Amino acid sequence: MIFEVAVIFLALLWVLSLWFFLNYSKRQREVAAQQAVGDALRDQRIKDLAKRLDDYQNVTVRMGDALHELNVAVAPLPDRIQQLEQRDPHNVTFSQAAKLVGMGASIAELTESCGLTQAEAELMSKLHRSD
Repeated sequence: MIFEVAVIFLALLWVLSLWFFLNYSKRQREVAAQQAVGDALRDQRIKDLAKRLDDYQNVTVRMGDALHELNVAVAPLPDRIQQLEQRDPHNVTFSQAAKLVGMGASIAELTESCGLTQAEAELMSKLHRSD
């Protein structure tokens, strides 16, 4: 009788252990599946961010190239302006007209005092007017 009780007890213990093991295995598979989904989302997010970073780098390179081109185009302008200013010292230069516009000179005053055409005076007024 004790032997039968011991066998039944061991059988119940084995069934209970088997149930815990199967339940644990099922939970582990669910956790692994959730991790796989999370890993896939993370990998996709990393790919998206890498693409955005690559796009930003390409834009930055293009902006750098454009800035370099502008720098090359603008670099000789101060010398050119100085040459134009020194070309005829008896005429009022465009830079002096710009200063007059900054002080509030009208288009008519620019045409009279600087010898500018109407169109040049209007352009100087629009470019150098202080708003």
